[in-house]
Amino acid sequence: MTTPDNLKYTSDHEWVQADGDVVRVGITDYAQESLGDIVYVKLPEPGEKVTAGDPMGEVESTKSVSEVYAPVSGTVSQRNESLDSQPELINSDPYGEGWMVDITVDDPASLADLMDPEAYQGLTESS
Repeated sequence: MTTPDNLKYTSDHEWVQADGDVVRVGITDYAQESLGDIVYVKLPEPGEKVTAGDPMGEVESTKSVSEVYAPVSGTVSQRNESLDSQPELINSDPYGEGWMVDITVDDPASLADLMDPEAYQGLTESS
């Protein structure tokens, strides 16, 4: 399982890559591995408001359906359209081509509430 050092994480297994007041969001390698083969992804549309901690989408795998939670509050600025026809990109490249949405953050200071890689690794090792 990989946990890139340049990202922040949530206890719900989302990753966040900040670029100013815009963050790119996806699910972690740990999450995609736990889910198994992903067959469908439901994501919010650009312009939709999301609230930190609330569900913003779903990932359906051969094993189960899991909600994806917003790691920050803000407005969706972009969604990964490739996942509509290739949801398996989340399995093959969760931190790259398998990204889910970009969110323009309401309060960039809220990023400080997210976990660093070491804290996230501690969480997954205790699971």
